Amino acid sequence: MKIKSWHYFLSCFIGLITTELSALPEMIIGESSIKPGISLIFEGGIKDDVQGAKAFLNENETDVHLEVIANWSDNAPSGSPVGGHVAYLDVSALIANEKTNETLTVNLIPHLNMSDNLHYAQNIKLPGAVNETYTVIFKIGPPKAGNIGMHYDWRHQVSKSLTPGGIFEFNNLNFREIALSTRR
Repeated sequence: MKIKSWHYFLSCFIGLITTELSALPEMIIGESSIKPGISLIFEGGIKDDVQGAKAFLNENETDVHLEVIANWSDNAPSGSPVGGHVAYLDVSALIANEKTNETLTVNLIPHLNMSDNLHYAQNIKLPGAVNETYTVIFKIGPPKAGNIGMHYDWRHQVSKSLTPGGIFEFNNLNFREIALSTRR
């Protein structure tokens, strides 16, 4: 009976965590794909406490946790795990305030959390007020030379397909709800 009770407790606990995470507002900016078989989801997430203070803004200095989720699709090259994270991409974003034309460019670097698992992200301070509108231009490129050893098959099946990569522009974005939300 104790084992059954433990399993019940664990499933309830996991259910509460999942419910809590899914109850948080999330801003899906857009979805797209790039060759060869990479699905992309662009998000404006709620600011978060990310370990590595030198590389990330502190949560209390952040407006938005800008994210790109890159996973292998059904059209991925043979040997790619469908739904698996596509690692070591070169991901950046230019955020432009549509009212003042102020801009900010950031590199989105690998992150790990429980809701998205592996993804690219960065805590950002918007270049203006949270209730203004923004254009975000995401750039997705192949891994930079020297950051990872790339076998012949990857270079010829994947890297060449990504060059020069993808550019994705999203306009008239208002991050107010996300910027004013908190995780805890």
